[in-house]
Amino acid sequence: MAYSVAVAGASGNAGGELLRLIAKHPDLELKTVTASSMVGRRVSDVHAATEFADRVFVATEASILADHDIVFLALPHAMSAALAKQLPEGILVIDCAADFRLESEADWVKFYGGEHAGTWTYGMPELLIDHGSAKQRDALKDAKTIAVPGCNVTAITLGLAPALAADLIEASDIVSVLTVGTSGAGRGATEQLYELEPTGSANAYQVGGIHRHTPEIEQNLSKSAGQPIQISFTPVLASLDRGILAVNTAKLKPGATLEQLRAAYSSAYDEEFFIEVLEDGKFPSTADTIGLNKAIIGLAVDEHSRRLVSICAIDNLVKGTAGAAIQSINIALGIPEQTGLTEIGLH
Repeated sequence: MAYSVAVAGASGNAGGELLRLIAKHPDLELKTVTASSMVGRRVSDVHAATEFADRVFVATEASILADHDIVFLALPHAMSAALAKQLPEGILVIDCAADFRLESEADWVKFYGGEHAGTWTYGMPELLIDHGSAKQRDALKDAKTIAVPGCNVTAITLGLAPALAADLIEASDIVSVLTVGTSGAGRGATEQLYELEPTGSANAYQVGGIHRHTPEIEQNLSKSAGQPIQISFTPVLASLDRGILAVNTAKLKPGATLEQLRAAYSSAYDEEFFIEVLEDGKFPSTADTIGLNKAIIGLAVDEHSRRLVSICAIDNLVKGTAGAAIQSINIALGIPEQTGLTEIGLH
């Protein structure tokens, strides 16, 4: 059975990646692409290589989106909620923005402002919840509304959750510094790439605990830890087109060893098709993940400071956004989780 699909906001980075993945999915049939300023233009005017190059962007209106089995919302933050209210029940709706990720209204107001729209089923199947006794995957079965995680959130959460669930690191001294490709910081940042490339520049942004992904990271890791956690998170924009390299560190609990950490990560991820934990002494690069719905993790213990070092690499547009969306709808629809995601590399 082919499910009819619409992508709202298909002219953006996340929307373009959704088009690339939908083209490779045997059970998805793209019917509609919408945009705002690009209405009337062709997909090829924005996205260089796609099987849907000749499709024409139409207006992002609920009446147009209603006649589909699946609607992906790849819209700017705070725009999805208003549109979602107008869609009829029964459609599978996936939001790639932040509108429905947070459970705390106070966190939404503090970091985003405006009215909190509510909370949808969270689209990170591998997330350890209930202090590591379960995973988020089960909650996605038969879901009709799904909130895709933030890309930075994915790299940090997957990199740290097993250590927290196993009580091997402290919950109050966690630091993550991320090298982020320009597409992970929005289309405006992508345009800055051409300014950064000649010098190979990098610059930190949203510094000082103000990045909007902070409460979502803490929400996730608190579920893994079974207690509130606190993180200091700093993203660094680098002259990469795509990719995130998250360097996560945390204070080890007394007596915790690398062997215990490896056992915890093995227990959490050995059965996960889209997560790979490297052997001792090896660490991932963003190049290893480009175009793939995959997270790669390398582990070490800094004995001098008694800290865990967990390095996680993902493609922000795939495992960080569009791939996570496809993986989640596969689960929701009851089709094999890997469908459409095993042969999607760019090279």
